[in-house]
Amino acid sequence: MATALSHLTRRRFGQLALAAGATAALPRTPFAEVATDTPLHGLSAFGELKYGPDFSHFDYADPEAPQGGQMNLAVSNWTLNQSPMTFDTLNTFVLQGNAPPRMESLYDALMVASLDEPDAIYCALAESVTVSKDRNAFSFKLRPEAKFSTGEPVTADDIVFTYETLKEVGHPSLQVVLRAVSEITAEDARTVRIGFSGDQSYQDALNAFGIPIVPRAFFEDKEFDRVSGEAIPGSGRFAIARSEFGRFIEYRKREDYWAKDLPFARGLDHFDMLRIDFFRDRQPALEAFKKGIITFREEFTTKDWATEYDFPAVASGAVVKREFPGEERPKFQCWALNQRRTRFADSRVRHAINMCFDFEWTNANLLFGQRIHSDSPFQGSEFVAEGQPSEAELALLGPLRGDIPDAVFGEVWVQPVSDGSGRDRVMLREATRLLGEAGWTRRGNRLVNEAGEPFRLEFLTQGQEQQRVYAKFMETLRVIGIDASTRLVDAAQYQDRVNRFDFDMILAAFSLGATPTRESLSLFFGSDAADRSGAYNYPGMTSKAVDTLLAKAGSANSRADLVTAMRALDRVLRWRLDWLPNISSNVHRAAFWNIFGFKDTKPDYGWPVESLWWFDKDKAKAIGRA
Repeated sequence: MATALSHLTRRRFGQLALAAGATAALPRTPFAEVATDTPLHGLSAFGELKYGPDFSHFDYADPEAPQGGQMNLAVSNWTLNQSPMTFDTLNTFVLQGNAPPRMESLYDALMVASLDEPDAIYCALAESVTVSKDRNAFSFKLRPEAKFSTGEPVTADDIVFTYETLKEVGHPSLQVVLRAVSEITAEDARTVRIGFSGDQSYQDALNAFGIPIVPRAFFEDKEFDRVSGEAIPGSGRFAIARSEFGRFIEYRKREDYWAKDLPFARGLDHFDMLRIDFFRDRQPALEAFKKGIITFREEFTTKDWATEYDFPAVASGAVVKREFPGEERPKFQCWALNQRRTRFADSRVRHAINMCFDFEWTNANLLFGQRIHSDSPFQGSEFVAEGQPSEAELALLGPLRGDIPDAVFGEVWVQPVSDGSGRDRVMLREATRLLGEAGWTRRGNRLVNEAGEPFRLEFLTQGQEQQRVYAKFMETLRVIGIDASTRLVDAAQYQDRVNRFDFDMILAAFSLGATPTRESLSLFFGSDAADRSGAYNYPGMTSKAVDTLLAKAGSANSRADLVTAMRALDRVLRWRLDWLPNISSNVHRAAFWNIFGFKDTKPDYGWPVESLWWFDKDKAKAIGRA
């Protein structure tokens, strides 16, 4: 990615949701053998749990790590309505406004996901969960010690209020997760039953148990979607210590946190304080890191990684510059061409525009050779299709013949490779041919349709680095007759326009889950999300065939079936090119002041450094920052 801080990156609440990894590392029992009508400590989409009922902590946690200190974090991922550039609300559960990242640290959920399994969740607020035989109802027994930061106990009534309210007025992403919840009942103060309509997969149901819980009492005299300047209390590890809209927020670890010695929380979250400062531009944020105002920073700008980390603190060892392995899960950075505007609705147009981006030239001249040209919206995962379709894939694709491109039945689509000149004539001739077939002809120095209307394309961005990296792309589009331009706007205007789908083209980056559900996939690719404000179907794509494959993936009864359905879906998406795969990286490039300790190995399916790392007094003393 060129400037990931300029993109919305999906991050589930504290890795609470099922989507936490990519590939199974352990043998899996058949889906049908999941126990029912028995109190359980955890659930898995496809079989056995890594951790037994008596586990003391997750393997990636460190109960012996020292406690205390502070991390000043430059966030690299965020979720829902959160923004890394500014904030004007403390309510992260609605579409309106910009909330600060890491508001999720204030809240617990019924269950949490582990970061070293692809499809397992474990009890958190819940002490146990019982599954009905038809898997359409789940009964949770709440832990008696669970308390909100107000001191009040977490009750079944709070669970009911949270689920009902978020389903009605919550952020669209939360509404989608809860769409199949048909009933939620408090059977007593500590027992809550969540029932589903049956129009969901087992994976969809499990995904709903990562919803952050809020107290009903707080809203007795407040409207949920009107709360903005006051933090909604939670039962989580952190509380807000101080904040100033648009400038900074500090999260203080709660000394009275009810779950600090329970297995799902033990050995995590070692810092007393997390601080996030907000910068509207990349360069001031980098300078703040150089001065030590920020102490951890993941770098997404290739130019800065290559040229800006040569200041004295790096040379002396006070600042460490290091690469860490990426997660084993899909990474998603793609162009979205808005098909609600008819000039982008023809796939030949989208293929032509994609050919005008000369990755080989861009990577060599602007990205310092640090990037990979993505072929797939599921890049980096086992869901990326290769070669010809397998027999199992053809069994899914065959009934869709006529509704999907014929090319899907041959070799999978891969990115064209240019000659690296920055203006590959062969590729530009092919792009021009495709545009001509789609009804666009050259008149003078511009392309027009039959009505004489020029082909205009405006790239909407909130990042100056994107202007630099993709300027050549815009220039090439103009060479073939497209009236291409870039519009740079501030974070608030950008998010508003994206929410309203008021753009020609944007660049979006997400991290998808290891076990995608039908509901989560539909947010990006489903016809029902094409015009839903706040959803992530930015291209506005609609396809009954794609919807069919989404349903197949969502109803998979084994990991093998899921992989087959996802690879079939990948083939169709890549030949349709609703999303134009852009660039990616298979490592984290991070720089940090040498005041932290951490385990040598990181979990495969998530990397929340603020939760995994700790303050090392000896290291800090050695560089004069004790």
